[in-house]
Amino acid sequence: MIKYCSITVFDRELKKMAKRYPSLLDDLSTLKTAVIELYHLKGINALATFPIEGLCSNEKHYLSMKVKKFACRSLKGKGANTGLRLIYVFEPDKQQVTFLEIYCKADKANEDRARIKNFIKHL
Repeated sequence: MIKYCSITVFDRELKKMAKRYPSLLDDLSTLKTAVIELYHLKGINALATFPIEGLCSNEKHYLSMKVKKFACRSLKGKGANTGLRLIYVFEPDKQQVTFLEIYCKADKANEDRARIKNFIKHL
């Protein structure tokens, strides 16, 4: 079983986005089991999760990942191609996922690489 945690900035972003997209918290719960756990525990790639190039390390045993296909019921008619993005770091040794960032592609073009690097530095 994977343990989930998040950083404070992520919690604030999620709370703000949950007001905009009311189903987001339920959709995130579904995403944990339907995408993240299948990918990391069972090796099933639903083509929704991708490693972030330049921010993964086999030596330090962590993976920086981006979920590009995030199905959100509040965005009707778009299926998994909603434009929501979720950034997290997976630590296989601890079986732990730490959520770092969530954003809408319409509001922000790319992930905050500085935030990811800062988190990784403290692993």
